[in-house]
Amino acid sequence: MPNICLKCKGKNLCGKEYCPLLKSRYLFKIKELNQENFSSASPPSVFVGSKLPYPNVNVGILSPPENTENAWIYDAQKTWAENSLNIKDILNLRSSLINSRFRTNVYTIKTNNNLLELTQEIGMAVNPVDIEIELKQKVKFKLDFDKIHLPIGPSASLKNLKITQNPKIPPKVDKVYSDTDLKANEAIKYLYNNNFDEKTISQLLSIGSLGLKPNRKLVPTRFSITAADDSIGKNILNEIRDYKLISDYQLLYGNYLGNYYFILLLPEIWSYELFETYLPKVSWNITEKTQFTTDYESFEGRKNYAEQCAGGYYAARLPILEYLKKEKRQASVLTLRFITKDYFAHLGVFVCREAARKALKNKPINFTSLKEMIDYVSSFIQQKFNFNTDYLLSQSKLIKNIKNQTKLQKFFTLQDQ
Repeated sequence: MPNICLKCKGKNLCGKEYCPLLKSRYLFKIKELNQENFSSASPPSVFVGSKLPYPNVNVGILSPPENTENAWIYDAQKTWAENSLNIKDILNLRSSLINSRFRTNVYTIKTNNNLLELTQEIGMAVNPVDIEIELKQKVKFKLDFDKIHLPIGPSASLKNLKITQNPKIPPKVDKVYSDTDLKANEAIKYLYNNNFDEKTISQLLSIGSLGLKPNRKLVPTRFSITAADDSIGKNILNEIRDYKLISDYQLLYGNYLGNYYFILLLPEIWSYELFETYLPKVSWNITEKTQFTTDYESFEGRKNYAEQCAGGYYAARLPILEYLKKEKRQASVLTLRFITKDYFAHLGVFVCREAARKALKNKPINFTSLKEMIDYVSSFIQQKFNFNTDYLLSQSKLIKNIKNQTKLQKFFTLQDQ
């Protein structure tokens, strides 16, 4: 059984007032902000919290404390990965964003609320929006970490917000926002097919801009991230189930920020399994032993939430499905994630998504059999991480099902005899 921290990942199962792994291990220098009023540009980025008793939430506009030409870089996750920004670079960016927040109810979206309406405009904009912020008090300097979303920096209660330019909202975003008879999943499919990525879709879900009018409400950011990854993935999967199988066994390997992904593609109908392996004294693993969590789905998909691997399950699955869609092929996918000491601060599941994408951009290594591929991967992991994969792989539902399931070809062979 995994230790309590590995199972909990900040969900307060230990009963402490705060998670010591998330909040107290990291101290960073943050630029002082003495005034309670400032002009800025939102990246654009809006954060909906989840710590207040539901249905109450904090809604925050994230912006640097002064006007800057490239405000968008503060929330540009794909750009960070493409340019291989390190953890300190990302923390410097995130700790420079002021979370100017106000408390509201998730259903406030159905009433006239000026602050919320302005926040939605910022969240739907395609470019940074010039704003003027008036706070109720001086900023509290801290940096909060989470397993799902990016770190959130200094915060203060928002008194007044003014947008000093017309936000540029893409016509297709305005279309789904205005169409209150369009279901959320159909809106997600429409946006994704028109080249809006999961980050944009997640934010639109969070600020209540998608779905049928009676169902619209604010969604905490940590939930909207996983909802976007899952919904987009399921839509892609509906296509992939009709594709032909890949022709051989393929291994794709890559890493980002101390997270290493081994993605094994097998010429079988769709199924997906993720093992997240935490080396000793790393991230959520506070023990001296290597620990792992795992979740699995069959051809039909999951009917419940991936409790063990949580948001990382859906974040890593999405680029894998995108890869198969691009190749117009179907496969069973066994994914092995190894978290090392280089990943010393929690940055959310964007790391899982982008690390998997880096692996999928590399040239695959081809094998003629599952055994040949497993032997290669096991040897690689043994040499790199000093970890024997025998027990881990013996727990694989995907491998067991493939080895034990009866093939259609067997019935045809029996009929011919």
